[in-house]
Amino acid sequence: MPASPLHTPLCELLGIEHPIILAGMGGVATAELVSAVSEAGGLGVVGAASMGADEIRSQVRRIRDLTNQPFGVDILLPANVSGPAPSFEGDDAKRSAGATLPQALPQQYSDWVGEALAEFNLSEPPSIEGNRGIFTSDFTKRQAEAIIEEQVPIFASGLGNPAAFVKDVHAYGGKVISLVGNVKAARKVNEGGVDVVVAQGHEAGGHTGRIGTMALVPQVVDAVAPTYVAAAGGIGDGRGIIAALALGAVGAWVGTAFLVSEEANWPRTLKQRILDASEEDTRVTRLYSGKTMRNINNPLIENWEKSGLQALPMGFQGMISGRVQRAAFAGGRVDLTMNPAGQISGMFSEIRPAAEIFADIVESAVRVLETLRREGIHA
Repeated sequence: MPASPLHTPLCELLGIEHPIILAGMGGVATAELVSAVSEAGGLGVVGAASMGADEIRSQVRRIRDLTNQPFGVDILLPANVSGPAPSFEGDDAKRSAGATLPQALPQQYSDWVGEALAEFNLSEPPSIEGNRGIFTSDFTKRQAEAIIEEQVPIFASGLGNPAAFVKDVHAYGGKVISLVGNVKAARKVNEGGVDVVVAQGHEAGGHTGRIGTMALVPQVVDAVAPTYVAAAGGIGDGRGIIAALALGAVGAWVGTAFLVSEEANWPRTLKQRILDASEEDTRVTRLYSGKTMRNINNPLIENWEKSGLQALPMGFQGMISGRVQRAAFAGGRVDLTMNPAGQISGMFSEIRPAAEIFADIVESAVRVLETLRREGIHA
């Protein structure tokens, strides 16, 4: 089979046909979407941020039932995973990572939850067992161990530095991908031995930084050469793929385009909100995770931003937002829940199979490339 017109060194490195990687979108990029993208010739990546080790193993085995193509698993390695719960003042000082609301958090945060429930006419949600999404060092270590023991082809870190795991992944022939939002972080993960640095611009959905893709990618390319760089943020069609290559990247990490796929594992209501959105309908907030995250804007985000409260560290902030989100789901207000999406949301108009979305991206990229070559311009 002849190589894809889009063939780049990234394809050789990862064993894929086209240099397109499915963003590891937490809870949304699960086995069906991942396998669909890998089968189409890209690299599907599981969004395993809040999955425990057993769930990761289950996802990996399901993917292997669906495809024999390469795939990856993405976890988060936030800086605050080094110890127990953060220290609060006053009567709330004694607590552990296993604490739950309302006893676990300072009164003003519990008060905000109560006020939000009242404002949106939501009932108190049922409590949940365990600490899904509490990013302790033990939690992330067990996630990483599961990935390594299952010999997942690609270990991806959506946040943080995966240097501690590079040697073990390389030992079984796997590769390591790490997302960054600035040049400093790019240099750091490169020094740790990653195989691919994903330079993600401010336009991206989900966790995102402050620098735009057009400015960030070439600076990261120069900073970490000869390590391969993939571009992310504002890329959802073939024009974006070719632009990424022109900036010096060898591929692209694509998220929002697949959020509106049939296989994306989340409510159709949230997919429709992306389809209904324009380029101005997203907002960066710390409400849902404690870190800057771009979402389709909603009244709950506006309520939080007006409160003046400072977001808690990652994991603990989720104890606050998670309580309101559970109530919102139970009360039929899915529109108040986390709805990550990038500024390219306005490009999409229908829910389609992932393979169809992928094929359109590839075909449009090839058309752009052919047009440039006819005109004597080489990306």
